[in-house]
Amino acid sequence: MNYQSLFKITPDTIVRSVITGAGDFGTSYIVQASKIKGLEVTAVCEQLPEKAVSAYLRAGIPREKISICESASSVSQAFDLGNYIVVEDFDLLVDLPIDVLVEGTGNPRIGAKNAITAINNGIHVAMVSKEVDSIAGTILSDKAQKAGLVYTAVEGDQPSLLIGLVSWANVLGLQIVCAGKSSEYDYIYNPENDSVTWSGKTVTSPHFSDIWSADAHGIENIVKLRSEILADFPRRCVADLCEMGITANATGLKPSSALLHAPIARPQEISEILVPKEDGGILDGPGSIDIVNCLRRPDEASLAGGVFIVVTCQDHDTWTMLAEKGHLVSGSGRYAAIIRPAHLLGIETPVSVFAAALMGHATGAEIISHRYDLVGKSTQHIAKGTTLMALGHHHTIDGVEARLVNYPEVRQQQLVPYYLLDGVKLSRDLTTGKDITTDDIELDSSSELLSLRQEQDETLMD
Repeated sequence: MNYQSLFKITPDTIVRSVITGAGDFGTSYIVQASKIKGLEVTAVCEQLPEKAVSAYLRAGIPREKISICESASSVSQAFDLGNYIVVEDFDLLVDLPIDVLVEGTGNPRIGAKNAITAINNGIHVAMVSKEVDSIAGTILSDKAQKAGLVYTAVEGDQPSLLIGLVSWANVLGLQIVCAGKSSEYDYIYNPENDSVTWSGKTVTSPHFSDIWSADAHGIENIVKLRSEILADFPRRCVADLCEMGITANATGLKPSSALLHAPIARPQEISEILVPKEDGGILDGPGSIDIVNCLRRPDEASLAGGVFIVVTCQDHDTWTMLAEKGHLVSGSGRYAAIIRPAHLLGIETPVSVFAAALMGHATGAEIISHRYDLVGKSTQHIAKGTTLMALGHHHTIDGVEARLVNYPEVRQQQLVPYYLLDGVKLSRDLTTGKDITTDDIELDSSSELLSLRQEQDETLMD
């Protein structure tokens, strides 16, 4: 794909964007955009303005050209002066000639409010905040399309990249058995002392060398043994489940289970493990979504949180030739793994911004069918009156396990989408193993996110 000819960027092209959130993702977008002809980050919306200023400075913007604004009039004045704008409230920016909002707050309530505000003001939305997408992506996409706008997942994050890989395979007529992503942190095996390190933590097992190669044991057994030996390391996080739920809704593929199998696998084993049980793998059938935890030696390449598909090898001779060239074909010759070993955060997001502004095209799904929800189940007793809080990079709520459930079951049982639990108070005690329902919590009726979700539910019932 020739992106330069696709976008046809001329010396007169100017796409104005706003990024909300100046964390790692937002900063990477701001810095990269400063190097791209035809793209401008006109404003940054950030609750801590100095973070936004710092990001602009890293992008080479002189401090005197950065204006921190607290009113719509000061925003207008700064724009007229050709300055870069920093605000805390996205509402202050809607009168500017903005083409695309890159929503990257990671806050589900604020992100939903920003997204619907953008759509109501004729601005395309490139959604980084997967928390919003998992709850209300269908209704936001529908509203954008009706307004002649684009609502899209962004290149640089796994859902859009995986949607792209799946759509590429579909265009080529490849039969997808499984699609997924690599988890954020590798399992690094040191054969010198039989230790495995994950995110700075190390476990030593004198028997790990026995299960380094899947050839020594059956696939199901090797997956089980690795999981048992490395039980101190988490194999999945809430964000992983969220991203795979979004991808399932976008592609029609289905989660392999409520928690996903999340095997610990070497890259060359993906086409052996993530295939149907009848062919020696761990899946109940084809058309699944899952994740892998990359197992490798220190001197081996990482999957780098990238994405993959496993396809059937329908023409034996072609895939034999490809296997000889180093492609990851299973020993049986029936399956192959195709891997994109990178996700570059905001560095890649300009592709989605240009696609929306210049082509009216979504790099994510054009139509989002809400098939699955990420919901919560208690793993311990939690007392009435407790406020649930999603904490840290992995979005963990103490005492609550996230899992993927099909939408009809969510509706029937009145289950609460996981990110709607953030910041709510329990209206009654939760016993261990309890699916959290609307009767268990005090929902915030003023929440834009809740309002969008309720509207989405009503639309899906029609």
